[in-house]
Amino acid sequence: MNLKHFAVAGLFALGAAAPAASMAADAEAGKAKAGVCAACHGQNGISQVPIYPNLAGQKEQYLVASLKAYKAGQRQGGQAPVMQGQAAALSDEDIANLAAYFASLPAGGK
Repeated sequence: MNLKHFAVAGLFALGAAAPAASMAADAEAGKAKAGVCAACHGQNGISQVPIYPNLAGQKEQYLVASLKAYKAGQRQGGQAPVMQGQAAALSDEDIANLAAYFASLPAGGK
């Protein structure tokens, strides 16, 4: 690979990382939006019902990917119809903020 190709590859790599860096999620905004989540996932992201997963302490990228998959109808089974309905009303910014909020909480509610 010559220097020109290396420089172009580097620019593409920087460009791919830029959207994630420029879209800093707001955990406080996520907290303000998380009230509806508490019905199933618990007040602090720790579910009191075994069939609903805990959200507290989950990886932010996992939460974003999961919510986007529900929104797109790509996740099926279990409580997917409920989550698809909830995710349908969320913007990408809402999803990022909710993910940042739940990821910021201690796993296990401690």
